[in-house]
Amino acid sequence: MKPVLLVLAAGMGSRYGGLKQMDGLGPHEETIIDYSIYDAVQAGFGKVVYIVREYFLDQFKETVARKYSNVKCTDGEPLEFVFVTQELTKIPRRFTLNPERQKPWGTAHAVLMAKDVINEPFVVINGDDFYGRDSFRIAADWCRAHEGSEGVYAIVGFELDNTLSESGGVSRGICHYDEDLHLSDVVEHHNVMMEEDGVIRGDNNVTGEHVPLKGKDLCSMNMWCFTPDYFEKSAAIFEDFLEHNINELKKEFYIPYAIDVMIKGGIGKCDVLATPSHWFGVTFKEDRPGVVAKFAELVENGIYPSPLY
Repeated sequence: MKPVLLVLAAGMGSRYGGLKQMDGLGPHEETIIDYSIYDAVQAGFGKVVYIVREYFLDQFKETVARKYSNVKCTDGEPLEFVFVTQELTKIPRRFTLNPERQKPWGTAHAVLMAKDVINEPFVVINGDDFYGRDSFRIAADWCRAHEGSEGVYAIVGFELDNTLSESGGVSRGICHYDEDLHLSDVVEHHNVMMEEDGVIRGDNNVTGEHVPLKGKDLCSMNMWCFTPDYFEKSAAIFEDFLEHNINELKKEFYIPYAIDVMIKGGIGKCDVLATPSHWFGVTFKEDRPGVVAKFAELVENGIYPSPLY
């Protein structure tokens, strides 16, 4: 069984290559997604599903076909690509979309768009985040071990001090879990940074308090492992979400919300998988030179070939 990689890319603009998600950051203009796909292939993934917007679907397809046309899986078979669109109108028929709504329905809604094209365990990532090869290996191993399983999912947790930005405070969801490494909650913190006294602190979104955090705390960077039964459960939760929020203009249906409902409702468990990888991305424009330097260092140390493809 080869796991599937689901890339959340609907936030990209119409010019493939115009926004930060497709910014050339590697020595040969490789993008962050290029490195994610490389790591996924090395870990044994066999298919990539992109969630995109309809208005740049054709151009996206053309660019992907050109760039990855010769990429092979570890078994020598061509890497498969599938494209699915996320639009505001893609909601159950019994609901009427508020014509004033412009904001997307969120990450959990985006994942639901792939329910008809994924039948295997799969891993969800953001298109503009670098997760590292160990993270993909850990996620792929979990997927292979859970083929045929139901009601058990996983989150890949990154150590907090491996995710901070040198350019300012960031938002991070801190994972809380029990002794069996089953997720109990993800608590959002804002303005997380290393302060002058060397202590990491952030604003707890629940209590509003500015609290100290540990560098080894595991946090969510939106890297999830799911089995296909997730789609049916999540779709039911989305309908309930719309019952209460169909006329809201800004509320979004996020993956942590769907997982929280499953955990608290007793219909799903979520394993917490710790990764030693360093996460990075271009959160601030000031982050870009540092990210370019990190890719150059990874290439220099032989972690990645150059050019990548």
